[in-house]
Amino acid sequence: MNKEFTYDVIVVGAGHAGCEAASAAARMGSKTLLITMDMNKIAQMSCNPAVGGIAKGQIVREIDALGGQMGIVTDRSAIQFRMLNQSKGPAMWSPRSQSDRKRFIEEWIKVLSHTDNLYLWQDIVTSLIIKDNKVCGVRTMLGIEMEAQAVVLTNGTFLNGLMHCGKTQVKGGRISEPASYGITEQLVSLGFKADRMKTGTPARIDARSIRFDQMIRQDGDNDWHQFSYLHDVHRELKQMPCWITYTNPKTHETLRAGLADSPLFNGQIQSIGPRYCPSIETKIVTFADKEAHQLFLEPEGVDSNEYYVNGFSSSLPWQVQLAGLKTIKGLEDVVLYRPGYAIEYDFFDPTQLYHTLETKQIKNLFFAGQINGTTGYEEAAGQGLVAGMNAHLNVHGGSPFTMSRDESYIGVLIDDLVNKGVDEPYRMFTSRAEYRILLRQDNADERLTKRSYETGLADRKRYDLLCKKQAACADFIAFMQQTSVHKGQIDGWLESIGSNALHEGCKIAELILRPQVSIKALAEVVPELKANIDNTTDEVVESCEIQIKYAGYIKREQTEAAKLQRLDQIRIPDTFNYSEVQSLSTEARQKLSRIKPKSIGEAQRIPGVSPNDISVLLVLMGR
Repeated sequence: MNKEFTYDVIVVGAGHAGCEAASAAARMGSKTLLITMDMNKIAQMSCNPAVGGIAKGQIVREIDALGGQMGIVTDRSAIQFRMLNQSKGPAMWSPRSQSDRKRFIEEWIKVLSHTDNLYLWQDIVTSLIIKDNKVCGVRTMLGIEMEAQAVVLTNGTFLNGLMHCGKTQVKGGRISEPASYGITEQLVSLGFKADRMKTGTPARIDARSIRFDQMIRQDGDNDWHQFSYLHDVHRELKQMPCWITYTNPKTHETLRAGLADSPLFNGQIQSIGPRYCPSIETKIVTFADKEAHQLFLEPEGVDSNEYYVNGFSSSLPWQVQLAGLKTIKGLEDVVLYRPGYAIEYDFFDPTQLYHTLETKQIKNLFFAGQINGTTGYEEAAGQGLVAGMNAHLNVHGGSPFTMSRDESYIGVLIDDLVNKGVDEPYRMFTSRAEYRILLRQDNADERLTKRSYETGLADRKRYDLLCKKQAACADFIAFMQQTSVHKGQIDGWLESIGSNALHEGCKIAELILRPQVSIKALAEVVPELKANIDNTTDEVVESCEIQIKYAGYIKREQTEAAKLQRLDQIRIPDTFNYSEVQSLSTEARQKLSRIKPKSIGEAQRIPGVSPNDISVLLVLMGR
C-alpha cells in the first residue's frame, strides 16, 4: 500500500452519518480520512431542508450533548425554528429547524476543514481490503489502496442506487450523482445479508410562480430555543416563514389518472418503502375517502427561489406531477425546478451489528446510516457519531461507547436495529421509547455530556457548561423549595387563572406543581421569584420547572429503568451455544443464535423470545 494513504480510521461517504463519524474519530485523536464523491455536496440535504421534528429533534440535541456537530451547523444555518408539541407534556416537545441548504453545507465544510487529524479525498470506494476477518483498508475507483485500522461505511442511498420518475429509470445515488458498485457484492460474498429499500422526494418549485397570498403563513418561534447547548452558537440568518396549502379532489383525480405509470403500482419498484412518509400517490390510494392532504411549502434558503413541497413526495411521471400541482390552491401557475423521484438502494440487516455498530463478521468494520435500514438525517447522524467514536476506541483502546434505552433516543434507535432488525425504513418516534420522560430534549446534556467527556469526545468547555447549569438548577430549585408565598398574597391572581386560592401559606415549589401555574407567570406577582429569574437563564428556568412538575413521573421511570439495567448487566458469553438448549423455543434458538445478544436484557428485547425463554436463560446464567 501507498504510505501516503495510511490512516487510523477511514469513513466512506460524507452524508450526515459520515460527517459526524469522521469528525468524532478525528477529534478524539485518530488520523481520519473522509472519502466522498463530491466535496461540494458534503452533508447534502437530499430531501427536505430541515433538521429535527418529533423525536428527531431529541436526537439532534443528544448529538450536540455528546459533542457532535449537527446541532451547531443547524443553528448557524437556521431560517426558521419551532418547538413542536408544546401543547403536550415536555416529554413530547421536539425542536425542528428549517435550514438554508447551501449554508448548511458551507457550515459543515467549515467544521471539517478546521478539524485536526481530519483529511478529505474525492473518489469512489469500490471494495474493502479484508484480511483474516478484519478490515485493513479500502480500494477506490482511481485504483488507490488506502490503509486503515478501522473503516466506517456510511453510503446512504448510493449502493446500487436506482432512481425512478414514471417509467424512466436512471442509475444513481442521488439526482445527477452516480451510484456506487462493488461493496454490496463483496460483503454478500462474505456472508452478509443485504436487501433493497426505497425512499422518495418531492418536486422542487420556483417561488416566483407561487401565489403565497392564497396560502396559510406559518412563522417560527422567536424565543431562546436552539439545538446546541453552547451559548455562543446562535441563529444568524434572516428567519423565513413556511406556507400551508392542501390537495383537493381535482388533485387526486389528476394523480389517479397516472397511477398506471407509477413505479410503486405497476411493479417497477419491488423494494420496501417508508410507511410513515408515504408518497402522494400512496396517500390517495390508502386514504381514498380523504378529500384533502396538507402540504407545507418550505424555503430552501434566504437567497434562493427554490421551495420544497413537503407532503407531495412522488415517483409519478413529471407531467402528472406538474398537472397535479397546478390543481392546488396557490400553485395554479407553478413552475418546476425538478420533479420528485423515488430511489432504490441496498442496505444490510442491522442485526449483523453490535451495539457499537461494528459488524459481527468483520472486525473494525462499522456501518452507520441508511446502510442499516434507517431513514432521516438525524437517525443517520446519531449512528455516525457512535460509529466514529467506537472506531477510534477500537484503534486506540478504551471501553466501547454504547447507550442504553433509558439514556438516549440514539440508544433506543441502535437497540431496536441490532435486536429487532427492520422490515421497512426505520424512523424514530417518541412512542418507540419506553422512558420518554427521562429522554426529554431539555436534559440531553445532563444525560450524556459527562459520559462523552470521560470517553474523550465532548470537550472541557461543554463539561464546564453542564456543571454550571446543574449548579444553577440546584440553587434555583432550593430557592423555590425554601421560599414561601403567604395566604392572600396571590389569591386574586390564582382566581384569574382558574386555580384555587391558598388555604394557608406554601412554598413556591408547591405552587409550581399546579398545572395552571408556570414559573414565569408566577414571577410577575411574586417579586422574590422575579428577582431570582432575572439572574438566571431561560434554559435553567425551563429545566427547573420540568423537574418540579414531573418529579413523580421521573422517579417512576427511573425505577422502571433500573429494573431493565439489572437484566442488561447479566452477561451472556459470546461462545454460548443456544442450539443445544432444548428448553428454549425453536424460534428463540434461531434468533438468539443469529443475533447473539450480549446480555439477558438484549435477549429479552428480541421479537419472538418469550418470557419463558428468558427464564430459561436466567437459570443457565446462574441467576
